[in-house]
Amino acid sequence: MKIFVSTKIPQVGIELLKSRGYSVTANQERRRISEDEVIANCKDKDALLYASSTRLTEKFFKQCAHLKIVALMSAGYDHIAIDMARRYGVPVSNVSDALNKATADVAFLLMLTVSRNAFQSSQRINRNEWSFSFPTENLGVELYGKTLGVFGLGSIGYEMAKKARMMYDMPIIYHNRSPRHSVADTLDARYVDFDTLLEESDVLSVHANLTDQTRERFNRAAFRKMKPTAIFINTARGGLHNEPDLIEALNKKEIWGAGLDVTNPEPMQADNPLLAMPNVCVLPHIGSATVETRNAMANTAARNIIAALSGEKIPHQITD
Repeated sequence: MKIFVSTKIPQVGIELLKSRGYSVTANQERRRISEDEVIANCKDKDALLYASSTRLTEKFFKQCAHLKIVALMSAGYDHIAIDMARRYGVPVSNVSDALNKATADVAFLLMLTVSRNAFQSSQRINRNEWSFSFPTENLGVELYGKTLGVFGLGSIGYEMAKKARMMYDMPIIYHNRSPRHSVADTLDARYVDFDTLLEESDVLSVHANLTDQTRERFNRAAFRKMKPTAIFINTARGGLHNEPDLIEALNKKEIWGAGLDVTNPEPMQADNPLLAMPNVCVLPHIGSATVETRNAMANTAARNIIAALSGEKIPHQITD
C-alpha cells in the first residue's frame, strides 16, 4: 500500500504507517502545494494524509476516486469538497478529538491577553514608550464574574467554557443549532438565541465549524448588537467573521477588544489595521501548535488510514 503525505508532519505519524509495511512518500517542500500537485502525487497511491490548506475540489475527487481514504490532519474540513468526496466514494476523516485542549488554551490565552492589554503593553516597551503614566492610563478589565458567550459549544467550546468557569467563575451562555443539555448541564450553561448571545456576552468566543450558514456570521450587524465593553475571540475559522466589519466595530468602539488566532483572509498581511490597534491580539493560527497535540494529530490521522486500508471502521470518518 502506498501513501502520500502532503507536507512535513511529526515523524510519529510516518513511523506508525511504516510500521505497518506501507510505503510513505512525504512532500518536504516549504510551500503551499497546489491541487494539481496533490492529484499528480496521488495517481498511484492508495491513501492521502492531508495536512495542507489548499482546497480539494471535484477535480481532485474525480481524478483520485481510487483512494481508499483522505485522512485530514485537522479538525476543520471546510477546505474539502465533502459533497464531492461522497459523490466519488472517497472516505474522508479528521482528527476532531486531538486538539481540543490546546485550541481552548489559545482561546483562553487571547481572552486574558486582550482583557489586560498585554500584547500592546509589551509592544510599548519595544517602542521605548515605557515611561511615566497616570494611574488612569493603559487599564485592562477583569474577567471575574463576567459572562462568557460561546458560539458553538462542541468539544473545544466546552474546554474553553470549563476553564472560564473554573478560573473566573464566569457564567456561561451558548448558542448552537440546538441545545446540548448533556454538555451544558455540567457547566450550568444557558442556551440562548443568537441575538441574546450577542447582547449578553462580556466575552464572546467562537468555536463553530465554517459552513454556508456560519460564514461571516459575525458582521457589522452582529457587532452592533454586542456590548461596547465586549471582547470578541475567534480561534475557529477566519471566515466566521467579516474583517472589515470587525475593524470598523473596534474603531467606532462598538466593542472593546478582539483576540484572533484565525483571520479573514489568512494569512494576514503585515499592514492590517488590526495589528496596530490597542485591545487587539492576533496570533498566526497556532491553536494546535504544541509538540504533544501535533504528535497526537499525526498519530490519529495515521490510525484513520490504517483502519481504512485494513477494511476496518474508520474512527473519525466525516463522510457517510
